Amino acid sequence: MTKEWITGRNPVYETLRTHRRTMFRLLVAQGVQEKGRLATILEEASARRVPVEWAPRARLDALGENPQGVALETSGYAYAGLQDVLNRAVERSEPLFVLVLDLIQNPQNLGTLLRTGEAAGLHGVILPLARAATVTPAVVSASAGASEHLLIAQANLAQAIEKLKQAGAWVIGLEGSLEAQPLEQVRLGGPLALVVGNEGEGLRPLVRRSCDLLMRLPMRGEVESLNAAVAGSIALYLALSARETPDR
Repeated sequence: MTKEWITGRNPVYETLRTHRRTMFRLLVAQGVQEKGRLATILEEASARRVPVEWAPRARLDALGENPQGVALETSGYAYAGLQDVLNRAVERSEPLFVLVLDLIQNPQNLGTLLRTGEAAGLHGVILPLARAATVTPAVVSASAGASEHLLIAQANLAQAIEKLKQAGAWVIGLEGSLEAQPLEQVRLGGPLALVVGNEGEGLRPLVRRSCDLLMRLPMRGEVESLNAAVAGSIALYLALSARETPDR
């Protein structure tokens, strides 16, 4: 079984309370004060019968960036299947709401999109099978632990998009080209799969052709385009607003 270290108080806390991984041990820096979030982490570890070890701070610092005095040794991230994502929408009695990421490669960008997506109520996230960032400890940290609450699947994106369409989703690709429709002309309510492309190249041709339509965000400044994580986050919240506003 693959083992990895999750570091940082929020990521460790969220990992502990979701129960989706096997947890082997919790390291806590010697001399740290047992209060606030750390006290809650220790309570969760006790409730889950996770062994706690007190270690020199230097040992934790070697396990990850800014561990904040705590590190959790766990099994690797457990990916969901696409059907699990579809089932979650049914279980919640909600129109399908999915984020498809086409070769996002920067762990910080992936973590940001996962954090926003979890807050926006996504039913799941679809990643490619290869050549893209995966849910590593760095991504868990960047998402502040939101990754642990999401259903994240890996799939052939063109095939996954077709299945999302069969499930009733309207598939909208986010793009800055003039071929993309302006935001005000796009209906974001109802079953939706939002597709965000690679940081540099955007959507790959096959994925682009698989979308029902392309949408562009308005740009009024001098900067050519938004960062993929920022643009995706804005689009997710525009979709959430549309889903919660009747007849929009």
